[in-house]
Amino acid sequence: MIDFFALALSHGLLALAAMRILLRGELDEEIAVVAPEPEAPPAKTRPGLRTRA
Repeated sequence: MIDFFALALSHGLLALAAMRILLRGELDEEIAVVAPEPEAPPAKTRPGLRTRA
């Protein structure tokens, strides 16, 4: 009896979570993702010198 209750409860909660996710309005929108601009490479340093981070 307890095993059936635990199975029903866990599967019911998973089904509820899946329905809430699938019914969200945000899933219907396609937002274009803008790629960030590439950063300039770090300046070259002379060998043996340490740079502060």
